[in-house]
Amino acid sequence: MSFSSLLLILAATPAAPPEDLGATWGTLLKERQHYKVVDIPMPPGEVVEAGAFCVMPDGRVAVGTRRGDIFFIDGIDDERPEPTYHRFATGLDEIFGLHISGGALHVTQSCELTRVSDSDGDGRADRYDVISDAWGYQHYHEYAFGSDFDPEGNQFVALGLSASYHSRALYRGWVMKVTPEGESIPWASGARSPGGIGFDEHGALFMIESQGPWNSSCSLKAVSKGAFLGHPISFNWYPFADIGDAPNVPESGTRILTERERVPELVPYAVVFPYVRMGRSITGFRVERTGGAFGPFAGQLFLGDFSLSVVMRATTEEVNGVWQGACYPFREGLATGILNVQFTPEGNLLTGGTNRGWPVRGTAPFALQRIDFTGVTPFEIERVTITPDGFRVRFTQPVDRESAGKIESYTLGTFTHIYHGAYGGPEVDQTKPEVTGVTVSEDGREAVISLKEFTRGHVYEFDLAPIRSADGGELVHRHAYYTVNEIPGR
Repeated sequence: MSFSSLLLILAATPAAPPEDLGATWGTLLKERQHYKVVDIPMPPGEVVEAGAFCVMPDGRVAVGTRRGDIFFIDGIDDERPEPTYHRFATGLDEIFGLHISGGALHVTQSCELTRVSDSDGDGRADRYDVISDAWGYQHYHEYAFGSDFDPEGNQFVALGLSASYHSRALYRGWVMKVTPEGESIPWASGARSPGGIGFDEHGALFMIESQGPWNSSCSLKAVSKGAFLGHPISFNWYPFADIGDAPNVPESGTRILTERERVPELVPYAVVFPYVRMGRSITGFRVERTGGAFGPFAGQLFLGDFSLSVVMRATTEEVNGVWQGACYPFREGLATGILNVQFTPEGNLLTGGTNRGWPVRGTAPFALQRIDFTGVTPFEIERVTITPDGFRVRFTQPVDRESAGKIESYTLGTFTHIYHGAYGGPEVDQTKPEVTGVTVSEDGREAVISLKEFTRGHVYEFDLAPIRSADGGELVHRHAYYTVNEIPGR
């Protein structure tokens, strides 16, 4: 056995009992008080490696799998679920997008965007119509991820490269816009290995990018027409794209902040997920719009991670025309690698995935699980936003004013990454920001902190361990990570 193979095995082996899946018992015990995990039984003999979900008009949940099946599931929200599965379609390939329009499912698979429908009403798909196959497909790494519809009915498809360092098939490493009529428009270049694409609470389009070449950590990236998302290998398709000339090739070994000056099309990473501390292979995401059924996180993005079998949160805001925001831990201890998530009709969070392909902390080969809010509001960092002088930290419960009013309760550190063509990269240029003041709001839900100075282009790591709630409770998660691309004016 090679040393590299041994490392892969060790990475996939839990460091604690199976139920714990490597998470600390303390964190899991706190998480479980507020969000419980419910196993969804699988149909006997079936392999359901969920890659995409869609809530149907009749309340059933459709699940698309990596193996190319689409199942309709009844009973997904039952307290003790014993769901029924109905196979609607089969024969597709690596489904990573599933959305309903006009009574038909729009299915994003590696080779195309397909309209799948049941024309004779017998409950099984009998039409598979190509909406778009404007891109190439010839390698397992060439996944495709599809967004929901924008207000004009367009969808966006994020195309993985042929491999980490190659774009051998047409438009691999691009995001494509597909109109309701099926017109396919090259929209943005520079993707490496997307894990999901969709809209945030503000209606802005974002893509998850995986750590690798030109990406020292996973990140959430804003996608707009003509944007360059960081990996230059897909520049070879600009002559076919009718989108203008290719940007300047970035210099390897610098910083994103530096290259933004040289390459104006380069979009800085809106939210950087510190590697391992906040995931290793982040995947599909959904906006929380449950009207309070899922707790105190309205409008936030909930994201899965394949490698660590966890779900995280993220928030976004636009500053000086540039997107940025923060990420937060949420729930550990899931059974397998998470490929996608979906809020159910009753406001629970459905998660699904597989451990096939890469090392995964979760031990199950595939699983469907539901995360339910218990009704007990956790004491958490709800959201971090930037101010001209520092940050506004909002909590899910009123804080103890004494602990939250102390400057020493706020420990901050910063770092950035090397922007280079190598695979991944270290955290560099670390600083220790000085907190110069704290103001707690009248209702005790917010603390506004002032800093001596900002460092643009850095991730700000918050450790708020000393802060207590008004009734003396500890934070369920003490950390948050805010990516500072821009600083607002006064």
